[in-house]
Amino acid sequence: MVDDTAAGQVESVEEFRLRARTWLAENLPRLNGRTNSQLMALDEMGIRARELQRTLSDGGFAGICFPKEYGGLGLSLPYQVAFTQESVPYEMPVVFNTPTFSILAATLLDFGTEEQKRAHIPKMLTGEELWVQFLSEPSGGSDLAGLVTRATRDGDVFILNGSKIWSSGAFRADYALCLARTEWHVPKHRGLTCFIVKVHQPGIEVQQIKMVNGANEFCQEFFDDVAIPAENVLGQVDDGWTVATRLLQHERDAVGGGSPYTSGIHGGRGDRGIGRSDLVTLAQATGRTGDPRVRQLLAEARVSDVVNGQLIGRVTKGIAAGRYPAPAGSLMRLYGATSGERLTDIALEIAGAGATVWEEGDLAGQKGIEFLMRQGGSLGGGSNEMQRNIISERVLGMPREYAADKDRPFDEVRHNTAPSRPPGREMAPQG
Repeated sequence: MVDDTAAGQVESVEEFRLRARTWLAENLPRLNGRTNSQLMALDEMGIRARELQRTLSDGGFAGICFPKEYGGLGLSLPYQVAFTQESVPYEMPVVFNTPTFSILAATLLDFGTEEQKRAHIPKMLTGEELWVQFLSEPSGGSDLAGLVTRATRDGDVFILNGSKIWSSGAFRADYALCLARTEWHVPKHRGLTCFIVKVHQPGIEVQQIKMVNGANEFCQEFFDDVAIPAENVLGQVDDGWTVATRLLQHERDAVGGGSPYTSGIHGGRGDRGIGRSDLVTLAQATGRTGDPRVRQLLAEARVSDVVNGQLIGRVTKGIAAGRYPAPAGSLMRLYGATSGERLTDIALEIAGAGATVWEEGDLAGQKGIEFLMRQGGSLGGGSNEMQRNIISERVLGMPREYAADKDRPFDEVRHNTAPSRPPGREMAPQG
């Protein structure tokens, strides 16, 4: 027996695993050859995901690593790993994993007031609230600190104007963490504030963006005089970069596979998509399991998964023990992205001509569609080039690269100030 003191209960990981195994078999539907990522694409509004999350909550298996005072179980990571392993054959509400649990709830735990945490985290865990990030901007590129969406103080509220883009799932989300500029006369990193924003309210317009693969997950948002109560500031006014930095660390942990707050997986490789089990199924479906080249590719995928798992374990334990700084999460994020691209290439090679011309529901054709989003994993949480900069500067201690605007007040720096707007719509003044 193991006493998990964080949870205040006595139950070994294996006992927890067996209890979860029985409960899952009795309460959740099996995938039956599908994947959670495929089901998530069909569940556009997250209705089914909310139902499944509620089922997990009612069954006592939601928020395994979240603190008990906010509706979680307060258990350690091995319990979550055991549950995730047991949940592989079942439908799971994976749409909640990223960004709601692994990024935004984690950031709320770090910086939220007691009132904020108690108001929102329990509702996330019961499936009542889905969250989204309002970070990137049409004019910002990779320079998040150079954003121009503004929030102006007006008594007990801030008035939000501007635009955000590439917000995954904003159309179905209930709340967002939004980073906006509240001070223009200081260097760019010192004049930002993070806000909790209700997504669907007067003054906010959400537009879905159709991608080349037919998906419309990404969105652009327009803010016209949106009133945000001052009590919805997360962290301190004008210190939003501190919050954003931690949020991005959580994002890199999530994309890299190291977050303790995710539950259930998309496919054979966690939330990152293609894994060896998917590729074996693909090889069987295309009749190529006896092809020496295909067997070599499957072996390469297996090695990649093993290395990835070992890296995640080493880095997460190292950060928890204080041996590595928190930015070391970029190691997981970088490997997850580069190896994910390689696994996508392997899938395309195994699929062969079937990835270019296919019938409805054909597995090889699905890999062709997935290839269209091959680079996506190399952009979330910052590009691969940004990850290499973080590793060199914040993990290895190498000199920071030169930035001409580092110590200049933001209103003295040339920057784009007019995010794109639908025809006939005027943009609120910026800067």
